[in-house]
Amino acid sequence: MLRHITLLFSLTVGTMTQAETPIVVTDIAPVHSLVSRVMQGVGTPDLIIPQTSSPHGYAMRPSQAAALQDARLVVWMGPGLSPWLEDPLATLAPDAQHMNLMEAHGTHILPWREGASFDVEGHDDEDHADEGHEDEGHDHEDHADEGHDHEGHDDEDHADEAHDDHGHDEEDHAEEAHAEEGHDDDHGHDHGHDHDGPDPHAWLDPQNAALWLGEIAVALGALDPENAAIYLANATTGQAELARLSEEISAQLSTLDDPRFVVSHDALHYFEARFDVHARGAVADGDAAAPGAARLSNLKKVMQDQAITCIMVEPGTNTDRLGAIFDSQMHFGEIDLLGQRQTLGVTLYPGLLRAIAQNISACAVH
Repeated sequence: MLRHITLLFSLTVGTMTQAETPIVVTDIAPVHSLVSRVMQGVGTPDLIIPQTSSPHGYAMRPSQAAALQDARLVVWMGPGLSPWLEDPLATLAPDAQHMNLMEAHGTHILPWREGASFDVEGHDDEDHADEGHEDEGHDHEDHADEGHDHEGHDDEDHADEAHDDHGHDEEDHAEEAHAEEGHDDDHGHDHGHDHDGPDPHAWLDPQNAALWLGEIAVALGALDPENAAIYLANATTGQAELARLSEEISAQLSTLDDPRFVVSHDALHYFEARFDVHARGAVADGDAAAPGAARLSNLKKVMQDQAITCIMVEPGTNTDRLGAIFDSQMHFGEIDLLGQRQTLGVTLYPGLLRAIAQNISACAVH
């Protein structure tokens, strides 16, 4: 009888402890992975946007809306990546803490690049960092004692992209569309995309990720003081892991002899800047933007002049179309920005970065 009472008490205490763990909701899988690292051994965050879905536009399921309603902390990349999520956050989770990682103090911010080709000579991305984040040189631990509730940031003008259609119209179709609309695309700009603000793909810089681990630990510790030490220890360990990973990737990419590649759309800027391996141009500004004839002509010339035979594309991109536009012998490498090929959880983020580095190494040396 005593044994049964003891067992019942143990189960009850375990249930209470589990129930007291804050419900945390994240937007995309890379952010989910970082939060999972901080919560390891305590709990698991919920994910709103599946790995294979576009963060730019998504219709939540009832279960995901319910998780958002119960959340005490929402960690997301902000409206620059997922503008549709702003209203649900305000209506379904008004009392939760909203952590916009793009606004975390010290986050390294880069602008969108314009045009079909990128200037890589003497390139210094640090000079283009957003002026609103002037303290970027500080150690990550310096920011771990600051819990921020960054609501109200308006990046909506930069998030009119959609991942739903990775295949771009071929050159003749793009030319017809521009002729009908009367657009002048001589400068290589894709109409319909406003890139006046920061590029929201900031998770592709592991130094940003390391910074955010500390911010997440502070926020969770404030909500769950009993486990604050665990969150902090996990964040510190995670930061050390990311430092080693960065060294590993830097060493790998530094062995490449003048790597040359272009990207299907401009989304790899943060990774390029961190590891000093730069794309020479982009087929389109956004992954759903049909490139104009002038842009394609410009990029073709750049690729011919620089003997570029590698295009880095996202999963699901129609490489047959790109081959028809540029060269059927073109090599393609994969940049899995959202970790579609990775297992959801703690290992997704480092696996995502490793895969990008390996695929650049395999493609860009042809």
